[in-house]
Amino acid sequence: MNGRVNPFVRLLNEKLKLLIGTAFGVFLFILFFQPFYLERFDFDDRLLFTGGFGLIVFIISLLMWIFFHLLLHKNNGNGNDYSIGSFMIGVIITILCSVAFTFYLRYVGLVSISFYVVFKVVLICIFPPLVYKLYESYTGLVKQNESLVVERKIIQKQIEHYEEENLNKTIGFISENRAENLTLLISEVIFIQSADNYVEVVYMEGESYKKKLIRNTLKNIELQIKQYSNFIRCHRACIVNLHYIEKLNQDFSSHWITLKKCPDKIPVSRQYLLKLREAL
Repeated sequence: MNGRVNPFVRLLNEKLKLLIGTAFGVFLFILFFQPFYLERFDFDDRLLFTGGFGLIVFIISLLMWIFFHLLLHKNNGNGNDYSIGSFMIGVIITILCSVAFTFYLRYVGLVSISFYVVFKVVLICIFPPLVYKLYESYTGLVKQNESLVVERKIIQKQIEHYEEENLNKTIGFISENRAENLTLLISEVIFIQSADNYVEVVYMEGESYKKKLIRNTLKNIELQIKQYSNFIRCHRACIVNLHYIEKLNQDFSSHWITLKKCPDKIPVSRQYLLKLREAL
């Protein structure tokens, strides 16, 4: 029993305000613009008669939405069924409202029916399905945006988890003669720069930063750390840890990086600028 009642409850919660608002909009439009000849009615009767148009729109729309949702629930329709059904229900609402308006005008309002009157009736009856379609598009975009926000948060958490794991890995800097080796956590390495026949590794030790020279070329060191995505080359003489980059700066002729917990300014050459911006 609850399985049958719940769809109707959800339908009313989602659609009732929309249906009432649309019906009220039709009522106000006919009341103020007076597309039909209603001079035989006094003000109170005209108000009551005009309200009948809004009631027709509300009842037909409500019945069609209930029927549509029951049909969709029964067939377990997919997204394509929903799109096609939504279009068809708009067409059916337009047709039924047009027929109901025409009979209402002829037999209740005693209005002479002509092609021009029917044309105006159809134009008015197109309005509710257009409103429903715009509302569906809006709610669809809202739900899509919410889904993307949730997905973005999940991906962000995965990235943060990956980065945290990556930063806790150890990395070994091996000299050419294998006499001077240095093993550090990735999270401790700030940057590596060329120094003649040596490379200088700048790293954190506690709250202070230190430097160590290793006899090797920057090209060889780059090959050693290639598997770690935290490191990026920003200059022909320097490789920097993305984790420590605070800001990419520029003036009229040059670019440079300022680092967290380190006073050194790292130059950025144009050759590596685009790749660095993408990484940041």
